[in-house]
Amino acid sequence: MTKPEYPAKPRPGDRVAVLSPAAGLPGLFPQPFETGLRRLTEDFGLVPVEYPTTRRMGASPKERAADLHAAFADPTIRAVFTSIGGDDQITVLRHLDRELIRANPKPFFGWSDNTNFLAHLWNSGIVGFYGGMLMADFGRPGAMHPLTRGSLRAAVFGSGEEYELTSPGETRYVIGRWEDPATFESEPAMEQAGGWIWHNADRVVEGVSWGGCLEIIGGLMMADREILPAREYEGCVLFLETSEEMPSGEEVYRTLRNMGERGLLARFPALLMGRPQSWFFEAPLTAAERERYAAGQHRAVLRALAEYAPDTLAVLDVDLGHTDPRVVMPYGGRVRVDGLTQRIFVTY
Repeated sequence: MTKPEYPAKPRPGDRVAVLSPAAGLPGLFPQPFETGLRRLTEDFGLVPVEYPTTRRMGASPKERAADLHAAFADPTIRAVFTSIGGDDQITVLRHLDRELIRANPKPFFGWSDNTNFLAHLWNSGIVGFYGGMLMADFGRPGAMHPLTRGSLRAAVFGSGEEYELTSPGETRYVIGRWEDPATFESEPAMEQAGGWIWHNADRVVEGVSWGGCLEIIGGLMMADREILPAREYEGCVLFLETSEEMPSGEEVYRTLRNMGERGLLARFPALLMGRPQSWFFEAPLTAAERERYAAGQHRAVLRALAEYAPDTLAVLDVDLGHTDPRVVMPYGGRVRVDGLTQRIFVTY
């Protein structure tokens, strides 16, 4: 495996691209997007530049790829931020010019469906960042959560410094609808949350990170896109999380089982599993139901590890991906998981 390299970081005052390579939801829900643009400008000091499909739903995969190419090819654009995720970014991959992107490395921020492009960057030798979407991170109702803001600022502007991830002790389960102005009139209601759950925490593991949204990884495996031979991931730190689709424990187990049968799971000496989103509009679970759902996912992960990677060090309920607050994970960057002191460090 060729270790991905960190691209140069932006500085306050730089122009940055704001793209929708997954879905043009800013066109349907302008308030969280405009809030995100304002914070990107006022709080981070960056100058956002929008592209033709940024606010357009239904843009073709080829059109979205063209926006990515334009942003990466423009020497005045110093980073690329996504607006939101989606469910069909895999169709964009076939239209990407890998050599153009490889020749113009830039920090790329996104998560969820953006796992597709982050895996493409990883295979192109470029470190990406799993976090930092305009509508979900910058555009959070009320204010950006301090844990998210601190991690994101370090990821955007940091340059090789090690950053310690911490558990916030609180989380948000119930979310408001973006089309309802009342959602943005107050701080989200937070609830107490347990800390990380450690498994096989008897060593220190350090390696290059790889992973993303579990459902997207499953899709890439089925389509045989951007998944390398298992040996290429030897010694890497795997990080995974599940989406608002809230897959059952059995679905989670089956996807991990498929990774195991492919020879992937045993290649990772450490796994960071995100705190599962356990409430959505189509599944408004009660507190007791949320607890059972999360416990079912924990059992599924540990079952798969027991069968395919029994020695892997695992940390469950890390605050990444589809949760609030969330930290940024480097995608292809260095991660140090210290089981002896139960601490996690990343290099942005």
